[in-house]
Amino acid sequence: MVEHSSSESQSLKKSKNIWLKNTLNSVKVSLYRCLWLSIIPLFQIVVLNFVLGAPSKSMSINTQILQETVMPLPSLQSNQCQSGMVYVYDLPVMYNKELIDNCHDLDPWHSRCNAVSNYGLGPITAGLSDGMPENLAPAWYWTDMFSGEIIYHARILKHKCRTTEPELATAFYIPFYAGVAVAKYLFTNYTAKERDWHSEMLLKWLQDQPYWKKANGSDHFIMLGRMTWDFRRSNDEDWGSSFIHMPLMKQILRLCVERNPWDHLEVSVPYPTGFHPKSKSDLDQWLNFVQTRKRRSLFTFVGAKRKVKSDFRSILLSHCYNQSESCRVVDCAGTRCYDGTWEILEAFLDSDFCLQPRGDAYTRKSMFDCMLAGSIPVFFWKRSIYDQYQWFLTDEPENFSVFIDRKDVRNGVSIKKVLEGYNREQVRRMREKIIEFIPRFVYGYMGSDEMGNKNDAFDLAIDGVLKRFKRKNGPTMHN
Repeated sequence: MVEHSSSESQSLKKSKNIWLKNTLNSVKVSLYRCLWLSIIPLFQIVVLNFVLGAPSKSMSINTQILQETVMPLPSLQSNQCQSGMVYVYDLPVMYNKELIDNCHDLDPWHSRCNAVSNYGLGPITAGLSDGMPENLAPAWYWTDMFSGEIIYHARILKHKCRTTEPELATAFYIPFYAGVAVAKYLFTNYTAKERDWHSEMLLKWLQDQPYWKKANGSDHFIMLGRMTWDFRRSNDEDWGSSFIHMPLMKQILRLCVERNPWDHLEVSVPYPTGFHPKSKSDLDQWLNFVQTRKRRSLFTFVGAKRKVKSDFRSILLSHCYNQSESCRVVDCAGTRCYDGTWEILEAFLDSDFCLQPRGDAYTRKSMFDCMLAGSIPVFFWKRSIYDQYQWFLTDEPENFSVFIDRKDVRNGVSIKKVLEGYNREQVRRMREKIIEFIPRFVYGYMGSDEMGNKNDAFDLAIDGVLKRFKRKNGPTMHN
């Protein structure tokens, strides 16, 4: 009995140990399970945040943009995009990013890296000229006149009506830097084939895309940062690229800094100025400064003589020097004005009128620099302003500018006497109209959310494109 009882006691003790061991193992399993159930959701949240916060591939405009945090697409309200949505092609890098990465090769004489930096805005200025509001210094850049392609690409990636679903798009944007691509070939002895290579390859790529084929490209658009004439070569021996004459381009709407008035597929958009306000306060302060500025000169001319027969700029320079008590001159001989100088803006700020002869084409960036300063432009070619920039300046140039036929000036008409014929009330009305236009032709800093309801040149351009496509193609074309 004793032995049996001892054996039974040992057996019972062994059973308890086994039960206790099993219980502990069960608790461990439960703890591990609870731990994993806690970790998995946290891991999912981290992965989801990484995926949603990751930059879009199409944001890789240049090395600088790749290194910066990309804002996600904004949430849309139903009334924000009534004219439709825009889809941005993610082109192979050879058509945009690679061109910017190789910025030292964009010009045969000197580096263009400054010109294409800061999303196309260029280097920020070191400071402002005397008398200008000092707190506006961060809004000023040395912006190149041909940097629009880069600016538009950077801005459209953050546009409130951008969609990443092409089926929902009313318009398709092609972020090809055509002007950047051709610039290095314009001034040296390159062949026509070399000048056209990027453009031909881009169109071959484009015609294979499914959303090109749906409407044969009639809902596609592009921004050309140079004048239209740089892309209209008819013969191999002539200037520029033949991009616009290529068959597929007959379908694509083109935004360009100077349009061909007889081409219904072209819309002219303002040249970029150096002022890129970051808030409504920046803009309002500049408008007030311009309006209250005391002007000491009747008119000014900024430019240089050219080695061409009967150079009209030489006539204007001589006219200004002969009327030095009324005209202020900034002689841009050589490279003096190439990278910008505050002397140009000062001259415009100090003058009621500014002389605007044609540039390499009929329009000039100087026209917008002049109006930004509240000075009234004086044109000598009607094609410099008529049938240009209607979306931004209206189609009534006589309300904010003066026209003097260049033939009359050549025949001895005094510019000074013509301008003195405008009384102070007429000058005031024209200046007020220009100040009203300034928010419409400047390009804000990367579409700052602090601009309030002020639509800048980029906003007006994209809104105009969407409205045009909606009228033409209907809102449900890709649905």
